[in-house]
Amino acid sequence: MRLQSLTRSLSLGLVAAWCLAAPGAHAQTTHEVLDPHYGDTLFQFFQDRYFTSVTTLMVSQHFGRVSHHAEEAEVLRGGILLSYGLHREAGAIFEKLIAMGATPRTRDRAWYYLAKIRYQRGYLSEAQDAMGRIGKDLPPEFLADRGLLQAQLLMARADYAGAATVLAGLDTQTPEARYAQYNLGVAQIKSGNTTGGTATLNTLGQAPAESEEARSLRDQANVALGFAALTSQQPESARNYLQRVRLTSLQANKALLGLGWASAAMKDQRQALVPWQELAGRGLGDSAMLEAQIAVPYALAELGAYAQSAERYTRAIEAFTQETQSLTASIAEIRTGKLLDALADSNPADEMGWFWNLKDLPALPHAKHLSQVLAQHDFQEALKNYRDLKFLARNLAEWQDKLVVFDNMLATRRKAFAERLPDVKDRAGMLSVAPLQERHTKLSATVSDAQAAADGVAFADARQLDLLSRIASVQSNLQDTASNAAQPELAVLRERARLAQGALTWQLAQAYPSRVWQAKSELQVTQNLLEQARTLDTALRQAQRDEPLRFDAFAQRIASFTPALQAMIPRVAALSQAQQMALQDIAVAALRQQQDRLADYAAQAQFAVAQLYDHGTLRGAKRASQP
Repeated sequence: MRLQSLTRSLSLGLVAAWCLAAPGAHAQTTHEVLDPHYGDTLFQFFQDRYFTSVTTLMVSQHFGRVSHHAEEAEVLRGGILLSYGLHREAGAIFEKLIAMGATPRTRDRAWYYLAKIRYQRGYLSEAQDAMGRIGKDLPPEFLADRGLLQAQLLMARADYAGAATVLAGLDTQTPEARYAQYNLGVAQIKSGNTTGGTATLNTLGQAPAESEEARSLRDQANVALGFAALTSQQPESARNYLQRVRLTSLQANKALLGLGWASAAMKDQRQALVPWQELAGRGLGDSAMLEAQIAVPYALAELGAYAQSAERYTRAIEAFTQETQSLTASIAEIRTGKLLDALADSNPADEMGWFWNLKDLPALPHAKHLSQVLAQHDFQEALKNYRDLKFLARNLAEWQDKLVVFDNMLATRRKAFAERLPDVKDRAGMLSVAPLQERHTKLSATVSDAQAAADGVAFADARQLDLLSRIASVQSNLQDTASNAAQPELAVLRERARLAQGALTWQLAQAYPSRVWQAKSELQVTQNLLEQARTLDTALRQAQRDEPLRFDAFAQRIASFTPALQAMIPRVAALSQAQQMALQDIAVAALRQQQDRLADYAAQAQFAVAQLYDHGTLRGAKRASQP
C-alpha cells in the first residue's frame, strides 16, 4: 500500500551505502569531495535539478574529471536514472559495479532499490527477479520494508496465503509495522482466514495514531472491516467498525455509505437516513456520493414517505443528467489537449524529475472531475512521462538555437584570428630570440673568464669604472711631469693617486664574491626568460598551425549535432503526441466510467419512481373500491 515510500534519498542512499561499505571506509557518514566537478553535480542534485545533475556528471565522467569519486559518481548516476524509472539502465550500472567488487552489503542494497522501483513501475516479474538476488547482507533497517515489498509482489500474483506468511514474520516495532499489519489483515481475509484477518484489522483500527498518515491508515482498516462485515451479513459489527472513521478523512464517504447500509440491514431506516443525507449533501464526486443520491429516497420509501421519496428520486435523476452533461463537456475539453498543458502550467518546475508531483488543479470548466482522474497511479506515471517529453522537446529546441549561436561565435573567432595574426607575426619578428640568446652566451663567457682570472675590475659598476679612469688619467699626467719631481707638491699628489687607486682596488676585491654571485643569478634569470620566450615562440608557431585546424574541428562537431537534433526533435514530438493521446484516453476512460455509473443510477432511480407511481396507483384504486 505504500507506493510512495521511495523518496529522493534513493540516489544518495545508494552513494552512502557504497561509500560506507567500501574497503577502508570510516564510521562517519560524511566524506570529503576531492573533485570540484563532482561537487557541482551534488549541488545541482540538491537543488532538484536532476537533469542538469546527471548530464553534468556524464560530461565530467567523459572528460575524466571525477577520478577521485569514480565509483560514487557511477552509483549516483545509476540512482538518478533509477529515480527516472530507467531501471534497465540503472540495473546495468549496478551489475557492472557489483562485478567490479562491491561488498555484499552494497550489492544487496542496490538490488533492493531496483526491486522497489520496478514494483512501482509495474514490472512485477523484473521486481521479483531483483528480490531474488538480495542475499543475507541487507542492513537491518531495510528488512521490514523488504518483507513488505515481497508481500506486495505476492498479493499482486493473488498469492494471499504466501503474503500472509511473509507479513506475519515481520518485526512489529518498525515504522512500516502499520502497513504490514494492514496488508496482513487483507491477505488473511482474501486467503479465507476471515477470523484472523478481522482480528488483525480490528487491532489496527483501534490503535492510537500520532500522525495524519497513521490516522488515515486506521480509517482505511475500519472501512475494510465494515464492508467485510456487511459481506458476511453482520450489519451491527459493520456499524461499529464504520463509526470509528473520521468524517473528514479520505475514507469518510465510503464509511458513510456503508454505515447507512448497515442500519438499513438492521431495518433501521431512520438511522440509515442520517449518514446517507450527509453523504448526499457532499455532491456527486465519487461513486459513494452517487449511490447516496438514490439511497436517501430508498430509505424514505421504506419509511412510507412516498411523495418525498419520489421527489428525491426525481431530483437525483435531474442531478445525474446534469452531471452527465458536465462530464461530456469535460471529455470534450480533455480531447482538445488543454488539460495537459494546463496541468503543466499550473504546476511549474525548473526541470524534469521523477519526484515532481501535482499540487494545483488547473482553472478548467468542471475541474472537480479531474480529482478522481489525477488520483490514478497510471495517470500520474503517464503524466510524468509526458512532462519529461515536453521538457526534452524544449531542451532540444534550445540546443538547436545554441548551435546557431555557437556557429556565429566560431565565425567571430575565425575573423578575429585572421585579423590579429599579421600583427602577432610582426611583433614576433621584432622580438627575435636567437640574437638575444647569442648576447647571453657572450656575457656568460665574459663572466666565466673574469671569474677564472679573479678580475674584480670586470665586475665594477659605472661609478667605479669612472673613478678608475680618472685615477689613471691623473697618474698619467703626473708621470708626464717627472722632470719636476723635485717639487714637493707633486710627490704628495702622486702618493694620493696611489692611495686612491689602492683603496678602489681593495673595494673591488671586497665586492668581487657578491658581484660574481649576482652576475650569475642575473644570467640565470635571463636564461629562464629566454626559455620562456622560446616556449612562447614555439607555442605561437604551433598555434598558427593548429588553431585553424581546431576551428575546423569545432565546425565539424557543430555540424554533426545538427542531423542528430533534426532526427530527435520530430521523434520526441511524435512521442509527446502519442503520450498525450494515451493520457487523454486514460482520463476520458475514467470519466466515461463515471458516466456509466450515472446512467446505472439514473436507470435505478427511474425504475424506483415507476414503482412508486405503480404503488400509488394501486393504493388509489384500493381506496376507491372501498365503501
